[in-house]
Amino acid sequence: MSNSCSHPGKFDLQGHRGARGLMPENTIPAFEKALQLGVNTLEMDVLITKDLQVLVSHDPWFNTEFCADANGERIPESEEQNHLIYQMTYAETQQYDCGSIPHPRFPVQKKMKVHKPLLSDVIAFAEAYAAKNNLPSVAFNIEIKSTLEGDSVWHPAIDVFSDLVYEQVKNIPVSLLTIQSFDFRVLEYWHKKYPKVRLAALVEDQGSAKEHLEKLSFLPAIYSPDFSLLNPKEIEFLHQKGILVIPWTLNEEEDIKKALDWKVDGIITDYPNKALVFK
Repeated sequence: MSNSCSHPGKFDLQGHRGARGLMPENTIPAFEKALQLGVNTLEMDVLITKDLQVLVSHDPWFNTEFCADANGERIPESEEQNHLIYQMTYAETQQYDCGSIPHPRFPVQKKMKVHKPLLSDVIAFAEAYAAKNNLPSVAFNIEIKSTLEGDSVWHPAIDVFSDLVYEQVKNIPVSLLTIQSFDFRVLEYWHKKYPKVRLAALVEDQGSAKEHLEKLSFLPAIYSPDFSLLNPKEIEFLHQKGILVIPWTLNEEEDIKKALDWKVDGIITDYPNKALVFK
């Protein structure tokens, strides 16, 4: 199955949103931390700004949990959707600080004033960091954050969204690039228009791998389910079809060890440091 793996023959340790458990998510410092820890792949999410820039962000708006507005004030939960990234220019997004407010779910995460970066800046930083520090070429697992309800409201149409992302990633070697999505419309579009790009099907709802795969017109290179949905029988089924299994988000050492015992091909974790003992 080495033909589908970003690092043939190697376990693929992916830093979720960089290293979210340790540094503010989806930021340059988080990706730097993940690289320092020795991940194979940087996992991240992307959205589109009003001026059609590809911004690294999980949420379509600025999250009340950990983001402050231009005045340094925490965003009230009731006003989150008034701070929609697709309605802002890139310059406007840089007025927000998404690293100084203590994250309630990640108590050891280091605090710092930091902004959401452009995808192009993340790629340039990661490639330069790897070269400077004599590290292996870093792989990128980029999630396109789209939903049917979000079309033309939280993000542009799937084709526009996808093409904007492709322009930013087209120079990454195909062996080092994965596009993933929960939105199977995205996977179908990329499969047809950019057939050389490796695709990962993200899954979070109940149902067997067989049932999920039947919703696609092709077999993706990677199946990435919530770890709680996985079991050895499912992994065997997927491996028999030549599909790699890379579950998310494994943050407990017990789960990491179990996944390795089950012979998954990689994991996505907020704490790459916890996985290093098993790598």
